[in-house]
Amino acid sequence: MSSEDLADLYKGYIACLNEQDWDNLGSFVGEEVQYNGETIGLSGYRRMLESDFQAIPDLRFNIELLVSEPPRVAARLHFDCRPKGVLFGLPVNGKRVSFAENVFYEFQDGRIREVWSVIDKAEIQAQLQG
Repeated sequence: MSSEDLADLYKGYIACLNEQDWDNLGSFVGEEVQYNGETIGLSGYRRMLESDFQAIPDLRFNIELLVSEPPRVAARLHFDCRPKGVLFGLPVNGKRVSFAENVFYEFQDGRIREVWSVIDKAEIQAQLQG
């Protein structure tokens, strides 16, 4: 798969998330997907994402930076949202916050098999403090 094809596949994955098209998540994510070193499988990955959307009703994944070097993708995602309650252990409670996630993916057979994610919790905390 070329870098451009992999980038297009990743953009399709992000569209799937933003549309909350959970029935098609398996088209992008492998059955034995790992998240930050832990095998959570497709069903666990789906539960994690559904939980994110429950906690953040206006959640939207926005690609700020995308680097594709098969079989890996690196992305910086931007979020501007109003989480309902506690987010990453921080009491957001409906306040608008803006933050980034730096995430790396490894693909196998056209689907995500590993995800490494770091979310900028310090930025959220700084916004909450004022």
